[in-house]
Amino acid sequence: MGQQAFFGLDVGTSSTKAVLVRPDGSVLGTRTREHAVERGPGGAVGMDPGIWWEEFRELYAALAAEHGAEVLGIGVSGMGPCAAVADLDDAPIAPAALYGIDHRAREEVARLSEELGEERLLAERDSLLTSQAAGPKLAWFAARHPERFDAGVRLYMPSSWIVRRLTGEYVLDRHSASQCTPLYDAARQEWDPEMAQRIAPGVRLPRLGWSTEVCGTTRERPDLPELRAGIPVIFGSIDAWAEQESVGATGADELFLMYGTTLFLIANSPRRVRHPSMWGTTGTRPGTHNLAGGLATSGALTDWFRSLSGVEDYAELTDDAARVGPGAGGLLALPYFAGERTPLQDPDARGVVAGLTLEHGRGHLYRALLEATAFAVRHNVEVMEDAGASVGTLVCAGGGVRSDLWPRIVSDVTGLRQVVRRNTVGASYGDAFMVAEALGAVERLDDWNPVERVIEPEPLPLYDDLYQDYRRLYEATAEIQHRLSAVQHRKGENA
Repeated sequence: MGQQAFFGLDVGTSSTKAVLVRPDGSVLGTRTREHAVERGPGGAVGMDPGIWWEEFRELYAALAAEHGAEVLGIGVSGMGPCAAVADLDDAPIAPAALYGIDHRAREEVARLSEELGEERLLAERDSLLTSQAAGPKLAWFAARHPERFDAGVRLYMPSSWIVRRLTGEYVLDRHSASQCTPLYDAARQEWDPEMAQRIAPGVRLPRLGWSTEVCGTTRERPDLPELRAGIPVIFGSIDAWAEQESVGATGADELFLMYGTTLFLIANSPRRVRHPSMWGTTGTRPGTHNLAGGLATSGALTDWFRSLSGVEDYAELTDDAARVGPGAGGLLALPYFAGERTPLQDPDARGVVAGLTLEHGRGHLYRALLEATAFAVRHNVEVMEDAGASVGTLVCAGGGVRSDLWPRIVSDVTGLRQVVRRNTVGASYGDAFMVAEALGAVERLDDWNPVERVIEPEPLPLYDDLYQDYRRLYEATAEIQHRLSAVQHRKGENA
């Protein structure tokens, strides 16, 4: 047997990443498997749950073979909240509905919001119903597959789907459950069975636990001979919260910023915090609560531009944007290329680039897109602070921190210092940390993943002015954006 290690795996929107981490926190090995979502009419964005287990199996086998590691514990996370519905034999009835980028359940969101009342939802569930909530998507499936629900169905997310196959346990962590609005009672931190049967009769809800708790141990799997029986497995969580754990952004005045396919923000609080345009959630650990927000695009936007411009290496675009300097040569963008989540909660918002001239090049455009996401972060932070969250420091992770430019722009726009730790592998690293902590192998994240650098803000009056214009630009163009979105939906339905 080779080196001892903890195994973490995260199922993302565009790829699944696995990591082996030594007991001292150093990375033994990583592997990634790319995949694609399925896009359908009505704003549906889905994925076959079978992909999640298949990629776990392949990545675990590959890393085990490459390093010959003795795996001490397993942690899993995934994009979410998702709604994967399976029958009682765990056969999916359809591709899973993904998180806030999936807009299929608009009618269910509107109907349930009216029936339950927004005041009640905010008071009892800590969030209003939006495209982010898993509850309306479960109702959407129930309306289209009533006979399957009558026979009984289970609700899964990527992490719980894999945990089921590893351990045989049908479980879900409390944080993920708290994003299944309105099925979860935020005060009791338990399911509301009556609400579940009202929304999706026949659904059998999983046992709940904390993300950092062991929920079971592995069983022998003929399709994965490299997996020995008896390895402890934790409940796991949604990717952004696992990534928050990976960099220790759990302090009361810290805000976690995840630069991924979408950009996600998590503020921490010892008490429940609510705002109608944000998501109030239960944390990963007892006694923790969050106010969360998320952009609909960030890495997806930069990848779109890189592909469109025919550039292979992001470093080339980053150098171009750095030479342009603050203000992008007088360009101002709205990053709503896939609608927008918080705080607008506007799935029909669309991207805008204002100020274009024949003198502008790709560096100007790329910088304008980076600055647009920074303005969106500032908008979210302001709303969080208005709701009572305390934000003093940003702690970041994700692919966007590989260079200093994007985090530097965010710090300058928001006026907040930004902490970057040594390992920014992401959620899979957080999964490995959580299971190592659960088994008593590590006490503090600082021992695993120390701070590498701190980005101090250099506030610019130009950014203050552009931020105000950014806010006004949406207000001035929202009606046009919505009309264009309607045209796009009609085109999609006729395709």
